[in-house]
Amino acid sequence: MKAIPDDRYTYRVTWSEDDKEYVGLCLEFPSLSWLASAPEAALRGIRSVVADAVADMRQNREAVPEPLARRAFSGKFMVRVPPEVHRCLAVEAAEAGVSLNRLATVKLAR
Repeated sequence: MKAIPDDRYTYRVTWSEDDKEYVGLCLEFPSLSWLASAPEAALRGIRSVVADAVADMRQNREAVPEPLARRAFSGKFMVRVPPEVHRCLAVEAAEAGVSLNRLATVKLAR
């Protein structure tokens, strides 16, 4: 297996009912996957495929995706909802005696 020095990408292994095998995925490379009969093999496979992709991208002087783990997050994002939903949430927050922001944070954390 080829390795990426300081590999910090986000990997996931899940069962594919369609393929009847485990599938290895990488969040930062959504077009890549690896099928295997065992979850450990699926992880090794996707890590190898990602290593090959990164090596190829570097060789071709293409931008390599930054690992999600290294990205900085501000803690702020905007969500657009229908006015009726906004009103219902504002009422719920007022009834609970909390800010709308606090109510949304609690609901999103569930």
